[in-house]
Amino acid sequence: MVASTLSPPLASNPVPWRDDARTIALVGVAHGTSHFFHLLLPPLFPALIAEFGVSYSQLGLLVTLFFVISGVGQALAGFVVDRVGARPVLFAALGCFVLAALAAASAQGFGGLMLAAALAGLGNAPFHPVDFTILNKRVSMPRLGHAFSVHGITGSLGWAAAPVFLIGVSTLTGSWRWALVAAAGWALAVLLLLVWQRDALDDRLGQGGHAKQGADATATEHVLAFLRLPSVWLCFSFFFWSTVALAAIQSFAGPALGRLYGLPLEVTAFVVTGYMLASAAGMLLGGFVAVRARRLESAIAAAMLASATALLLAGSGWLPGALAAALAALSGLGTGLAGPSRDMLIKRATPPGATGRVYGTVYSGLDAGFAVGAPVFGALLDRGLAGGVFAGAALALVLGVVSAAVVGLHLRRRAVLGVA
Repeated sequence: MVASTLSPPLASNPVPWRDDARTIALVGVAHGTSHFFHLLLPPLFPALIAEFGVSYSQLGLLVTLFFVISGVGQALAGFVVDRVGARPVLFAALGCFVLAALAAASAQGFGGLMLAAALAGLGNAPFHPVDFTILNKRVSMPRLGHAFSVHGITGSLGWAAAPVFLIGVSTLTGSWRWALVAAAGWALAVLLLLVWQRDALDDRLGQGGHAKQGADATATEHVLAFLRLPSVWLCFSFFFWSTVALAAIQSFAGPALGRLYGLPLEVTAFVVTGYMLASAAGMLLGGFVAVRARRLESAIAAAMLASATALLLAGSGWLPGALAAALAALSGLGTGLAGPSRDMLIKRATPPGATGRVYGTVYSGLDAGFAVGAPVFGALLDRGLAGGVFAGAALALVLGVVSAAVVGLHLRRRAVLGVA
C-alpha cells in the first residue's frame, strides 16, 4: 500500500452531470431511508411505555440490539460488497426494513419489539459499505465531495423525518401501529424505485474512473491487510465517540429537556427534527469545506467543539427552556459541517480496492457508539440525571475531535515516510 493513496486523487474527466446526479440522488434516498429506520422505535417510546409498561433503560436495550447487529453486520457486509457488488446487498437491506416495520406494528410485547429492532439492524448493516462503494466507483472525482455532502444531508433528513412521520401518522390514525405500517410502505416504495433505476447503481460499471486507479495495487494483498493500518482504527474511534453523542440527542434529548425545563412532549419531541435539519444545513456547507480544506481535521475540530459548547449550555439548566431546546437543535449545525470532511478523511485513509471493507469497519464505529451510548444515557435519565445526557454528549464530541486530530497527524506522517 503506497503513500499516494493518502492524498486526494487527481481529478478525472467528469462524466455527464445527469449521470452523476441520478446516482447521487438514488443513493441519497436509500441512505435517508436507512437513517429513518434508525428511529423506527424511539419517537414512539412514550406510546410503547404506555402499551407495554417498559422503562427507558429497557427501551435503550432495543437501540443497543439494533446497533450491535448493525455494527457486526456492517463490518462483515464490507467483505460481501467487495465480493458480490453493492446493488444486490442494497435491495436485500431494504427488504429487511419492510419486515422490521411490519414486525414492530404487530408486536404484542417486548419480545416483538426486539425482533423488529433485530430486523432493522440487519437491514441497516450494509448501508455505508454499499453507499460509499457506489459513490466512489460511479461518481466523478470533481463531484465526489458534494456527493458525500448529499449523502450526509439525506441521512440527516431521514433522521429528521422519522419523528414527524411516525408521530404525525400515529396522531392522525390514533394508533402507533398504523404509523409503523406506513413506515413499511415507505421502505417498500423506495425498494421499488431503486429496482426500477438499478442501472444507475451498478458498481461493476464504474464511470468515475478514480475508483479504478491503483486497483491492482492490493490485488496480491491479503483480504484483511487493511486492518494493519492504524488510520482505520483511528477513524473507527472517531465514529464511536461522535456517535455516542448522537445517541444521547436522538433518543433522550427530548425527555431530558422535559425534565430540566418542564417543556411539553409536543415541543421536545421535535428537538431531534430540528437537530437533524440543522445537521443537514451544516452538511450542505460542509461539502464545500471538504473539497477546499487543506487540513480536514481542523475543520472537523472547529465544528464539533462549537456543537459541544451548545450542548453544555443546553444541559446547564440555567437558560430559558425554549432557548435550551433551540441550542440543542442548533448543535446539529456543527456536527453536520464536520460530516463531509470526515468522509473525505476516511477516503484518504482507504487503500485502493478495499472500499467496502474499510467503510464497513470504520462505520461500524457508528453502530458501536449507538449500542454503548443508548443504554448509558437511558440509565442516566432513569436516575434523574437529565443534565448528564448533555454533558456526556459534549464530552464524547471532544473525544471525537481528539481522534480526528490523531488521524490527520498519522496520515501526514505516512505521506512523509512514503509507506503504509
